[in-house]
Amino acid sequence: MQDAHSILPLAAVLVSLLGPIPIYLSGRTPNVREAWTLLIALTKFLLVASMVPAVLKGVSYTFTIAEVLPGVPLELRVDSMGVFFALVASFLWILTSIYSIGYMRSLKEHDQTRYFASFSVAISATIGVAFAGNLLTLYLFYEVLSLSTYPLVTHEQNLEARASGRKYLTYILGASIGLALPAMVVTYAVAGTLDFRSGGILAGVASPELMTVLLLLFVFGFAKAGLMPLHAWLPAAMVAPTPVSAFLHGVAVVKVGVFSILRVIYHILGPEQLEQFDLGVVITTLAAITILVASLIALTQDNLKRRLAYSTVGQLSYMVIGAGMLSSAGMLGGTLHIAMHAFGKITLFFCAGAIYVAHGKKYISQMDGLGRKMPVTYLAFLLGSMSIIGLPPLGGFISKWYLVLGSLEAHMIPVLGVLLVSSLLNAAYFLPIVYRGFFAPLPEGSPEGVREAPLLCLIPLSVTALGSLSLFFYPDLFLRLIRQALFP
Repeated sequence: MQDAHSILPLAAVLVSLLGPIPIYLSGRTPNVREAWTLLIALTKFLLVASMVPAVLKGVSYTFTIAEVLPGVPLELRVDSMGVFFALVASFLWILTSIYSIGYMRSLKEHDQTRYFASFSVAISATIGVAFAGNLLTLYLFYEVLSLSTYPLVTHEQNLEARASGRKYLTYILGASIGLALPAMVVTYAVAGTLDFRSGGILAGVASPELMTVLLLLFVFGFAKAGLMPLHAWLPAAMVAPTPVSAFLHGVAVVKVGVFSILRVIYHILGPEQLEQFDLGVVITTLAAITILVASLIALTQDNLKRRLAYSTVGQLSYMVIGAGMLSSAGMLGGTLHIAMHAFGKITLFFCAGAIYVAHGKKYISQMDGLGRKMPVTYLAFLLGSMSIIGLPPLGGFISKWYLVLGSLEAHMIPVLGVLLVSSLLNAAYFLPIVYRGFFAPLPEGSPEGVREAPLLCLIPLSVTALGSLSLFFYPDLFLRLIRQALFP
């Protein structure tokens, strides 16, 4: 790609990094505060979108902030893979912000100013990871995201929230500092650079043993990806308000973990080197175990958000297993699943929050007949579920189809079996929720009539559900960006 120096990447990061200033200044005027939140979200998305046409033409926007180590600057670089992730995150943040206003106001939540300010910093860190020009820059923004989301996870400020927050930081900071950071130091010592390069930077300079160690350190070090056994923080974080859960699972955090692993596989370690040393099987084995175990645990959860959380643990490993196949279709499907899962899963969390706002229900066993009272919400839940399962005509079918093709291309028939079994398990833990909502009788004494959540909750979940549907018919932009990133 042709590099072009530009301030646009920095502007895309800074617009929400500076957001807490007007948000706090207008904290006593909620309408003004939320107007700032929406303006910042829209501006960020437009800045990201403005770079897409040039990136598709082979231009890479760069901005060097400072020289940290010899040959390793703190640098932003907008390439096709980064802008793909940033487009998804910045668009969904707009909808999450709208949803947050409806949710937080309906429940009269406390500390809303701090909540929106923390959100603003977190999305900046997410875009910083997407636009990182090298592994050091990615790592620094990764850590900023961990710290900025801590107040969101512990928002309720009760004992359970504080305990979950400690677990959250222990897992994701402990893993990144104890595993990913040493791996990065070793990589720099061996390769003399931390730049993201097509094909990786370790060809000819790393032994099979070193590559194996680095692979494991990076894969487990970026614990936001939720690979077992470093996944327990994710269900624990469900103590947070539902918009935070949606943000964790759909817009950022877990996707940042997966994106970081994919960056390392594609642009640090290199697919050819991993294939040469037969390390793809290590990645696919770890991911396959996570997919199956998480899906089985999801079946046992009555709390809707926890069921969605364990579903996310499994779905994240679809992305990792795609990369581990080291086949063109598999890598394409795994990367594309970032977007398809984001739209589907954020829809499901939005629906869970809408059910809680409208009827105060958290447990699936208490939701019989609610589909007839909340038809829009439950239809959106059905669409989101179908996308996660991988059924047409929803976007999740496209990414899972490429994963199936990738397993055949890589001659990994056991992986194909894992994909098929896990899709059946997905159906087993999602479709009964929809069935019970529409067809089970309402509990005695339940009021009749339709009662949906407020419009500011209902509109975002409808848009994301329709987005999952649209991505089945119009995945071309994302496919072009991913192909350009993986097969330049």
